[in-house]
Amino acid sequence: MPRVSIRRVFMYLLAIATVVLVSLNVHQTLMGHNAWPALSGAGVSSSGPGGTGSRLVAMWARQGRGANAVEVKTDILLGHEGTVSGIIKQDHSEPVNTSEALTLQIKPWHSGRKLDLSPLDPSDISIPEPHERPWFMSGGKVQPTQCVIDPVTQKRAATILPEDANTSNDRILDQLMFYPPNGYIPENLQDTSIPLKKILLWNGISSWGGTRPGRGVFLKQECPVNSCAITTSRTDSLNADLVLFKDHFTMPTYQRPLNQLWMMYMLECPLHTQMFKSKDVFNWTSTYRSDSTIVAPYERWLYHNENVRAQVQPKNYAANKTKTVAWFVSNCGARNGRLDYAKQLQKYIQVDIYGSCGSKRCPRSQSKNCFEMLNKQYKFYLAFENSNCQDYITEKFFVNGLGHDILPIVMGARPQDYQRSSPEHSFIHVDDFDGPEKLAEYLHKLDQNDDLYNEYFQWKGTGEFINTKFFCRVCAMLHDPKIVDHQAEQPYYKDINEWWRGPGTCINGSWRKFYEALERDAQSKRQESQKQRKIQQADKEKQKERAPLLAEEVPQIVEAQVLETKLDQENRAQ
Repeated sequence: MPRVSIRRVFMYLLAIATVVLVSLNVHQTLMGHNAWPALSGAGVSSSGPGGTGSRLVAMWARQGRGANAVEVKTDILLGHEGTVSGIIKQDHSEPVNTSEALTLQIKPWHSGRKLDLSPLDPSDISIPEPHERPWFMSGGKVQPTQCVIDPVTQKRAATILPEDANTSNDRILDQLMFYPPNGYIPENLQDTSIPLKKILLWNGISSWGGTRPGRGVFLKQECPVNSCAITTSRTDSLNADLVLFKDHFTMPTYQRPLNQLWMMYMLECPLHTQMFKSKDVFNWTSTYRSDSTIVAPYERWLYHNENVRAQVQPKNYAANKTKTVAWFVSNCGARNGRLDYAKQLQKYIQVDIYGSCGSKRCPRSQSKNCFEMLNKQYKFYLAFENSNCQDYITEKFFVNGLGHDILPIVMGARPQDYQRSSPEHSFIHVDDFDGPEKLAEYLHKLDQNDDLYNEYFQWKGTGEFINTKFFCRVCAMLHDPKIVDHQAEQPYYKDINEWWRGPGTCINGSWRKFYEALERDAQSKRQESQKQRKIQQADKEKQKERAPLLAEEVPQIVEAQVLETKLDQENRAQ
């Protein structure tokens, strides 16, 4: 019997193990599970059986590399404390206990931020406990950390002013988590004798919802920076750090101090606000617009984790609803044609219009019962604004729509404005369709398919609408080094009318048609420009072709002119 080499057996076993491991790795890649290594970084292990509290997790993994990469939806079953207890087929053909299921949608290559503004790992699907959330969220305890000064640029490392941002980010979270650098704020904010930044409410305090003069609002809202005080006395004009004008502006008559800031605050859209005679006097603005200095939206949605934007709901939002579309409206003369659109929509689907513009009634004095009726009977609500202006989204959408168990159909701001301001997949925009008839076709489709309809409610429970703490942000920003140091180039609006109501800020019709018209106009100008360039090029080619002929003709022309001059001189001599 031949001798068996231990070394040879070991080499055989090693080769077999290598082949098995490579096969498993290839199989895993083909199945689109290449996001698994990232899961380990999120504290998820691959051991342990499924059990009570399992969650169905839908991850968007990237299969392949480079330009050929595609998104592949991969489902895994997370057991207790995040242990992976099984892999579920894409068609969900294997039985899964979804009584407590939670579907998470993640894009592993997405670059996001945590609630404390630190970088968010694309594979992180953890949901922070209430006390782990920022101070301005429900139950939040996390306070902002002190901002630092860049040793090279000598500028503060924070994105709080419009010129600091290179995107359309509204900077609300950055401002809420801004705590001035050392040296720009009193050391002991509890000391009652510390100097306070003074904010003068020029138009009075009655329209500020119960706000009172003094430091109280900053203490009551538990602002991280509370060394500010409100005054309504115009005798403080000369020593106020900020003068705040609300809704209406008339030029003050006092001599404005050089370092005093003026801010214009407006909640209404440009179509319902004044034209400013003094157009270059404001340092700051506060409006619903995302490019305002201090953005003051009607509502602000914030995910608990940007990677987790949907979850399976415990209820069927279509159950027992027998009616389709409802609308509460009293202003029948809106410039954007919303009433006409609604009446056109009525030709193709049931639209019940309540109020002075329709045939149905539900008094405002019974608003609670009216909205309860929406929750129980209707599937869709027309959250139509009275104006189509950029970023203009009011309580019609946030309260009447998202605040209830009904799917809002929106008209007002641009589609991208709604996408930026609201939970993902939570609304239908009229501009996504060619007209009322096409919209009605889609609504009928949702009405007949509860699964498709319920997809519009999977955002619920993934975040919350936050209090944006307007006065807290104002106070913190008044301690901003860029403002305190009074640099030569302070930010200001050279023409607030141009910024507030410039071309394309508000329109009367469809945003889609508006941008299509702009594109057609731009295309026409490009074609005309190309035409002119071709004509110029043709003229240059002709000049090049004539150049040799001109070179031959010039001597002959000169010789003829010389001869003509000579003959003329001889004739005169005779």
